Amino acid sequence: MRTFASFQLLCLVSGVLFVACESFASKEVWALTTFKEAIYEDPHLVLSNWNSLDVDPCGWTGITCSLSRDHVLKINISGSSIRGFLVPDLGQLSFLQELILHGNKLLGIIPKELGLLKYLRILDLGMNELTGPIPPELGNLTSVVKINLQSNGLSGRLPPELGNLAYLEELYLDRNKLKGTVPANSYPNLPANLHGMYASNSNLTGLCRSSQLKVADFSFNFFVGNIPKCLEYLPRSSFQGNCLQKEDPKQRPVELCAGAPPSKGHPGVNPKNKPAKDVPKHQETSKPAWLLALEIVTGTMVCSLFLVAVFTALQRCNSKSSIIIPWKKSASEKDHIAVYIDSEMLKDVVRFNRQELEVACEDFSNIIGSSPDSLVYKGTMKGGPEIAVISLCIKEEHWTGYLELYFQREVTDLARLNHENAAKLLGYCSESTPFTRMLVFEYASNGTLYEHLHYGEGCQLSWTRRMKIVIGIARGLKYFHTELEPPFTISELNSSAVYLTEDFLPKLVDFESWKTILARSEKNSGSISSQGDICVLPNSMEARHLDVKGNVYAFGILLLEIISGRPPYCKDKGCLIEWAKDYLELPEVMPYVVDPELKHFSYDDLKVLCDVVNLCTHPEPTKRPSMQEICTCWRAESTHRCPLSSRHLLWHGPSLHFHHK
Repeated sequence: MRTFASFQLLCLVSGVLFVACESFASKEVWALTTFKEAIYEDPHLVLSNWNSLDVDPCGWTGITCSLSRDHVLKINISGSSIRGFLVPDLGQLSFLQELILHGNKLLGIIPKELGLLKYLRILDLGMNELTGPIPPELGNLTSVVKINLQSNGLSGRLPPELGNLAYLEELYLDRNKLKGTVPANSYPNLPANLHGMYASNSNLTGLCRSSQLKVADFSFNFFVGNIPKCLEYLPRSSFQGNCLQKEDPKQRPVELCAGAPPSKGHPGVNPKNKPAKDVPKHQETSKPAWLLALEIVTGTMVCSLFLVAVFTALQRCNSKSSIIIPWKKSASEKDHIAVYIDSEMLKDVVRFNRQELEVACEDFSNIIGSSPDSLVYKGTMKGGPEIAVISLCIKEEHWTGYLELYFQREVTDLARLNHENAAKLLGYCSESTPFTRMLVFEYASNGTLYEHLHYGEGCQLSWTRRMKIVIGIARGLKYFHTELEPPFTISELNSSAVYLTEDFLPKLVDFESWKTILARSEKNSGSISSQGDICVLPNSMEARHLDVKGNVYAFGILLLEIISGRPPYCKDKGCLIEWAKDYLELPEVMPYVVDPELKHFSYDDLKVLCDVVNLCTHPEPTKRPSMQEICTCWRAESTHRCPLSSRHLLWHGPSLHFHHK
């Protein structure tokens, strides 16, 4: 009986350990899956094999597991241009030793839950777009050897808790927006040659406790005060580009440091160890009772007024620097995390109120376009221009802080466009009651190119007019791709994204840029559809339009649509490019591609355009030409070497001329 009881106990213990291990492993898979869901741009498809149904993530790209394949030890996804957010669930990877996400486009804040990774040795989040403060909880990474947070948009003060990192050897914080003093220690006059001798003293605070610190870079921030004595062993370049109190030409100019807070000593620290002056002594005689009562009443009234003022200010404040949002919709408040939104992000963009847009758009009754994600209204501002207003179709309960951050970044991205072939963003509207997110563009009165090609009268788009539209689109794309930094791409470049003015000047508009992010909301959990070039799978379309070469491919399809007057896809003939490929390379049948509505066209132009279509739609993206090369070949009235293979393309007035070598 005793042996049987022991066997039962052993089975019970083994079962408990198995369940515990299985549960922990599932937490790690869940954490990785949640991180993937927070990534909404993956142009190189590095996360394509991260399958949430796979219980073993050890074969996923960038993942390294322990020898027993029961824990994730390393995540290394650097230089992959993924765009999204860090999620708190990463803190559940309890055995993680390296988190390397260098050189991507990560947004939002650094989750404080990363401080739970007690075995983490390398934390590299450098060269991203992270914002907000450095969480003090990173001071709990007791095993960390290297921290790299350089080239982000981090702000706030440097937490002195980083001094708790006894094994820290490398610290890179350069090129951020950090301010305040560099937290040092309680002995500001500690000589540099004594660095490390007193570093273990429990009375010290800040980075002087980091006895192993060999390399640190604080440059190009907004630090004030003096360089701590214990850090003077570092090269001067580690502190350049700040607002430090020293006559150094490598510090920021005074005018750039105007917004930096004045240098202040650490709390509770008396620099000279002298007794404080002007400390009021205990008065020997007590105050009269009536005076004491008066002080109490006055103090109560002042506090009440202050609280009312603070409450009123909070109520009237429309935008906050940090908002709490649910990443996963649940009833538990524990699932809420903070997304830091820079209040200065939209300071240079005009903000309209909903009421004035409602009046301009006739109570939002004048609808000129729609999609599953948005409605487009036409309106006229009082005493101003005609406008097109794009309103996002999403319920407030589905709108998260991530979507708000994306919305604001998209507004700033659109606001920087300034070209005659790009629709001008006039402003935006953001209100909570009723929930409203709108973009306001200048209105192009002639509708879309899609409408003219497929629903209008074909005679309105003569061959010459179509050629001018082609040139305008090409010049607009060249501006997006080569004259902006970073480059701008149209999410879904097709004839519906080209609006025409009264004189048929094309204006490129990116109305569909919300699809990639809205697809992650509960409203759009399915696949992404398109009216443009849909001869690709929905899950690959998102990646195709994230890069410049994807726009070049779409430009080739758009050229073919303009030439033929046929939609990019139809049920009868399938994909336009598949239908046309039999005609594009044979001169004798090439005219069959031309829109039958056209009575006259230039055969020379047609040969040039068909050649460009073939180049732009090459199956290998690296072999597609750039818009710079295409526009160089269409330079006005000049004879020059075209960079496209061995051909000369000349643009003379309304026609394109093509000459073989």
